Amino acid sequence: MTEKKKILLTGATGYVGGKLLEQLENQGHEVHCLVRDATKMKTKGVHTKIFQGDVLERSTMWKAFQGVDTAYFLIHFLDEKQDFEAKEILAAKNFAYMAKGAGVKRIVYLGALGNQHDTLSPHLKSRQDVGYVLRESGIPTIELRASIVLGQGSLSFDLIRDLTEHLPIMVFPRWVTTKAQPIGIRDLLDYLVQSLDVPIEHAEIVEIGGADRMSYGELMREFARQRGLIRFMIPVPVLTPWLSSHWISFFSKVDLTVARKLIEGIRNPTVVESRRASTLFSIEPVSAKVAMSEAVIGETISKPETVTLFEQDVSAHVQAA
Repeated sequence: MTEKKKILLTGATGYVGGKLLEQLENQGHEVHCLVRDATKMKTKGVHTKIFQGDVLERSTMWKAFQGVDTAYFLIHFLDEKQDFEAKEILAAKNFAYMAKGAGVKRIVYLGALGNQHDTLSPHLKSRQDVGYVLRESGIPTIELRASIVLGQGSLSFDLIRDLTEHLPIMVFPRWVTTKAQPIGIRDLLDYLVQSLDVPIEHAEIVEIGGADRMSYGELMREFARQRGLIRFMIPVPVLTPWLSSHWISFFSKVDLTVARKLIEGIRNPTVVESRRASTLFSIEPVSAKVAMSEAVIGETISKPETVTLFEQDVSAHVQAA
């Protein structure tokens, strides 16, 4: 049984943060949510307090940190049209400064996979730079590096769903074949929750992912298969990220500014290269097929006996929709 803690959670109005808040509340933790706009908080439990503040302004953050044991940094500035990298770094520095002053014992950060020796996209590089700032705080820090998150509400999954559902024939640049290691939202939340208690002394970079390595193109084909859709994908030699993002924003609800940053990052492989996660965590990630099935249905199917039975259950849900 996890010891009850006082936790600071940023990003609670976002997809992953909102799901994590539910998990923490269900376990009886006292949660301080630091949000820029309190009106965007949909629900909160009896042990949750809302603090309105801005991570870019230290003076607005102090109250939220009081008495906190563990602080989650689940913030990004992908929707910023200019200087998003500078804002992410400033936010991380302010967060680390306030956490240090408040005596926080642990920081948990959700960052991004990508080999640091590659020429990373601005988005992926910024994610890893933020991790460096938090790790250098001197507070024991767990930096979870993940790739595509499969779940309804995830930007990457929404992109896959929107394009596959709206485009019977899709034209893609060749770099859409770049490998990623998608992770289901259920497994991601397990990693985030277990990060409260896994033993660490200083800073840990932990690469996490599902059981499979797949490209965006392969994930779209899998989504189409599970939805019973016939789709054709035509690779082309050149399609710039700028053109791709405009084209994608026309067929998807994903914001143009966000879409462009996501597309730029697809050219970098985002796969797990370290086995550290298996030594720290008691988690066996599911396959991309299972994670996609849960995302398509919008719910968790517990204890599938086999993949075949699971897929039959998925088909029944799809046919009934």
